[in-house]
Amino acid sequence: MKKELKDTIIVELGEKLKQYPHFYLVDLTGLDAAKTSELRRQCFKNEIKLLVVKNKLLHKAFEGSEIDFTPLYDCLKGNTAMMFTQVANAPAKLLKDYKTKKQEIPALKGAYAEESFFVGADKLDELVAIKSKNELIADVVALLQSPMKNVISGLNAGGKIHGLLDAIAERNK
Repeated sequence: MKKELKDTIIVELGEKLKQYPHFYLVDLTGLDAAKTSELRRQCFKNEIKLLVVKNKLLHKAFEGSEIDFTPLYDCLKGNTAMMFTQVANAPAKLLKDYKTKKQEIPALKGAYAEESFFVGADKLDELVAIKSKNELIADVVALLQSPMKNVISGLNAGGKIHGLLDAIAERNK
């Protein structure tokens, strides 16, 4: 590969690192063409950008970044693909889905999500547990709605109780 092409790839990887706040490093060794195509389709459906990268070029892109990616340097061995995403737990859920189907591939090598480093396949459950922005907003809205629902149901029940007490009072007259 020519030096100019390598420099271009390093710059493009650096731009992706700036563009996407979260990325995963995965090992795709052993995936045939059909399974790789299926993985790419799943990634596209979940708004995940999948790129197969050369470890040395990714290492250079990491070095040129404003963020210190040193904890992920040990992950840059063997076959490496990157999953870029705007939603921190989307790739983790996809990888977990593959794992529940008893498929060992793709395997998580490491990740950078929510400004934290996760190294090793054993961190997959932690990554799945990270809540996305939309999930957090939904939780907050549900918490805010809960007291209102209790008050409204109490008022509705209060109206029924009041009506029942009036009916009993009417009978006793």
